[in-house]
Amino acid sequence: MRHTVVFTAHYPSIARDILAPVADLIEHPTEHQRTEDDVITLLSEADAAITLLSDPLTRRVLASNPNLRMVANYAVGYNNVDVAAARELGIVVTNTPGVLTEATADLTMALILAVLRRVLEGADEVRRTGRCIWEPLHLLGVSLQGKRLGIVGMGRIGSAVAARARAFGMEVAGVRRGEPLDELLATSDVVSLHAPLTAETTHLIDAAALAKMKRGAFLINTARGKLVDEAALCDALERGRLRGAGLDVYEDEPRVSPRLLALPNVVALPHIGSATEETRSAMARIAATDVARFLGGEAPLHAIG
Repeated sequence: MRHTVVFTAHYPSIARDILAPVADLIEHPTEHQRTEDDVITLLSEADAAITLLSDPLTRRVLASNPNLRMVANYAVGYNNVDVAAARELGIVVTNTPGVLTEATADLTMALILAVLRRVLEGADEVRRTGRCIWEPLHLLGVSLQGKRLGIVGMGRIGSAVAARARAFGMEVAGVRRGEPLDELLATSDVVSLHAPLTAETTHLIDAAALAKMKRGAFLINTARGKLVDEAALCDALERGRLRGAGLDVYEDEPRVSPRLLALPNVVALPHIGSATEETRSAMARIAATDVARFLGGEAPLHAIG
């Protein structure tokens, strides 16, 4: 008997190439504001599914689809999945670890450079005016050399960022999960977030944490939007407490705060940390291969829990 695999988005073609020979595929267009009811409907025929980080895979969703036996989350994170409920229901959950490291670390450095050197402000000025004006005090930014980069979360991505930052002449300090942040925040010129989103790390960077940062420091977030209290961040930026921020993730995705967008010292990107052809294809290969292994009676290679 052939199984049915549901894709909740348009994934790179390698996922289809791997699974089409062994399963019937139902592919849905990419959407980012699905409700639980939406996902229940999408997964109604699924024996297995490849899902987005934005798909709410709650206990209700998982329990409403009795044929569902596997979910391959197309992401490193899986905070959208009720893993405990999946375990109770006998549903295997996998993710795509490892392959996002280099791409996300590259983008983190791109944000650091863009914010400190005011790259987007300069690019926007040239496009708007059609002129290139050199003036001694025009669009002065901050050099990376000799600055201290504080990394919150020294896992694979944080460590890869550290290696890149050192190559730019930055001094690097880092803390791991559960370690105190106060000294790091107080002594870092740039703070970059690479922690997972958990109940404990939600709003890790709140008003109190921002008040502990050096005046004129910069905040970079390529991890999870809810690590940061965006209202408090906007307050700190508007008051000049922080000099700038580089963000690839947001507290209420896909919505981005109008207050953030109104600030010229914020570089805001559309969650593209893993957006290279190589990385996204590797993610699809991992997810699809784990589904194929599971359907063939083998253990997936990247099961969670």
